[in-house]
Amino acid sequence: MAKIFTYRGKTEQELAALDLNAFALLVPSRVRRVLKRGFTEQEKKLLEKIMAAKAGTYKKPIRTHCREMPILPVMFGMKIAVHNGKEFILVNVIAEMVGNRLGDFVLNSKDTVHGGPGIGATRGSKFMSVK
Repeated sequence: MAKIFTYRGKTEQELAALDLNAFALLVPSRVRRVLKRGFTEQEKKLLEKIMAAKAGTYKKPIRTHCREMPILPVMFGMKIAVHNGKEFILVNVIAEMVGNRLGDFVLNSKDTVHGGPGIGATRGSKFMSVK
């Protein structure tokens, strides 16, 4: 039997039915503060695009630089391209992501990979093969 996702006792359908004030009582304080103070202009534009895409009037892929936008129940099932500083990375928003921010799922830095030392770099490197 498949496990049903719940967030603080609410199922995905119950979360989608909540208004923002009721949803704000469930999320952590960092997200609650954003919901209480209101969204920035860029975040409002992103929400308008999401609502239009849900209604079927916005056909283009949703792309945004708003990495600090909290994930709301309205976004469940959407594909949003989030900028990582170099390119847009596609994020499939699912119910398990609620309470986080879009930027949490798009890494903006890669792991550092160092090569071997060059010839003459250290005393030990003179015994390394040149090939």
